[in-house]
Amino acid sequence: MDKFSHSKWPEIIFGSSKSRVSQGIHRAVKAGQLKKIAPRLYTSNLEDSVQNIIHRNLFHILSEFFPGAIISHRSALERASHQSGFLILTYQYTKNFKLPSVTIRLLKGPGAQDSDNPFVEDLHYASRERALLENLQPSKNRGGISKTVSREFIEEYLDKLYRIHGIEEINKIRDKARLLANKLQLKNEFKILDKIIGSLAGTKEANLLKSKVGQARAAGLAFDPFRVELFGKLAASLYSTVISIHKSHSLTDKEFRNAAFFDAYFSNYIEGTKFEIEEAEKIAFEGKVNPSRPRDSHDILGTFQIVSNLQEMNQVPQSIENLFHLLQSRHATILSSRNSKEPGQFKEITNRAGNTVFVEPELVKGTLIKGFDIYQTIESGIKRSIFMMFMISEIHPFLDGNGRLARIMMNAELVHTKEARIIIPTVFREDYLLTLRRLSRQSDPDPYIKMLCKAQAFSASIDYSHYHTCLEQFKRSNAFLEPSEGLLKF
Repeated sequence: MDKFSHSKWPEIIFGSSKSRVSQGIHRAVKAGQLKKIAPRLYTSNLEDSVQNIIHRNLFHILSEFFPGAIISHRSALERASHQSGFLILTYQYTKNFKLPSVTIRLLKGPGAQDSDNPFVEDLHYASRERALLENLQPSKNRGGISKTVSREFIEEYLDKLYRIHGIEEINKIRDKARLLANKLQLKNEFKILDKIIGSLAGTKEANLLKSKVGQARAAGLAFDPFRVELFGKLAASLYSTVISIHKSHSLTDKEFRNAAFFDAYFSNYIEGTKFEIEEAEKIAFEGKVNPSRPRDSHDILGTFQIVSNLQEMNQVPQSIENLFHLLQSRHATILSSRNSKEPGQFKEITNRAGNTVFVEPELVKGTLIKGFDIYQTIESGIKRSIFMMFMISEIHPFLDGNGRLARIMMNAELVHTKEARIIIPTVFREDYLLTLRRLSRQSDPDPYIKMLCKAQAFSASIDYSHYHTCLEQFKRSNAFLEPSEGLLKF
C-alpha cells in the first residue's frame, strides 16, 4: 500500500501511519480525487454509493483491518448475512465496528483451526463443524444482533444435509465436531449437537428437537421444506386469483367416454407414448393391443380405464390415508403392464427430469401430508385441481407415470364438482411444461395458473356428443400439431 500511482488510485485506499502516504491521501482528498468513507478508509470511486462500495470490497477491508479473523457463528452458516447489515467475526478482542450500512461484531475467541477454510487474503471461514458448535453457544441479543442462529435453523440445516447427502454426511459432521469441541472448549455445545443429530437419525429421543422439520423426520414423516414452501406460494396465488368456472353440462355416457378418450390419448402423448389417433381408438374402444408395442398399448388402456370411469373419477381424497390409497391404486392401474416400474408402490429411488431432482423417497409421504394440509384450505373445483396437479407432479411419488397420474388427480377434482375437465393437447405441450418448470424453479405460479385455465376453456369448447365431430374440432384447433408447427386455436 506504500506505492501507487496518484493518477490512478485503487477503489479502496487505507489510511497509513507513514507520513508520505498519509500526505498523498490528504492532498488527493483536497483535490477531489478521493473521499473519506470511514475511519482510515477512502475511495476513488466518486460515482457509486458508499454502501455499494463497502459491500463490494467488504472482505478486502476486513482482511486489512482484522488480519487473521474468522467469519464465524451465524455468519458462517448464513453466508450472506452482511447483506442484512451485520457480520460476525472471531478475533483477538470483542468490539463492535461500524462501517456504512454494515456492523461488524468482533468476538474474542480461538484463531483459525486446520479445519477452517481460507477465504480472502488473511480471512478464514469457520468450518461447518465449528460454525455449528459456535451457534449452539448461549447467546443474548445485544443491540439487535444475536451471534447465533435459532435452534430451528440448525435442525433445518442438518436435515437439509441429511436429505441431500444421507445419514453418513451428518455422522461425519458429528465425528469432526467431537474432535474440534475439545480444542475450542465447546464440549457442552457438542453434547447438544450430538443429541440433535442422534434425534434426526432416530437413535435418540426426539423430544429435544424444536423445528417442525426435525420433529417430522424423527417421527418418520420427514418432508421437503422447499416443496412445502412452494405449495404455499401456489395456494396463496390461488386464494387471490379470480378464475372463471366452466361448468360441464350433464354429459351422457357417450360424451363422458369421448372426453375421456382424448384425455387419455393426449396425456400419454405428453409422456412420449405416441400412437396415431386411429390406432389409439382401436386400443381404447376395442381393446386391440398393438402386438409390437404391448406395454405402450396398456399405458393407453390403463389411463383410459380410469378416466372413463365416472365412479372412479368422482372420487377425491377426504383424508391423507384416502389420498395415499387413490394415488397407489390409480398408479397400479396405469402401469399394470410395467412391473419394473413397481406399479402402486411409492418410489425407493430418487428420480429426476433434466436438472430437476424430485422429492427424495424418504420424504414422499411427509411432503404429501404437508401438501394435503394446504390442499384442504383451497376452494374445491378448478383451484383445487390446479393445486393437486402441481403437488403430485412436483413430488413425483412413483418411479414412472407421475405426469399421467397428476393429470388424473387434477381432472378427478373437476369431475367431482361437475366442471369441464382439462385436456392438454399436443400443440399446447410446451406451454404446459414450461409453466410447470417456471413454477418449480422460479416459484412463479401465475403463468401456470393461466395456462391451465386456458386449457380448461379450450376443453370446455369441444362438443363431445359425437366422436367424429369432436375429433374434427380437435383437428381444426391444431390440437395434434407439434408445438413448433402451430398454435392452439379455439
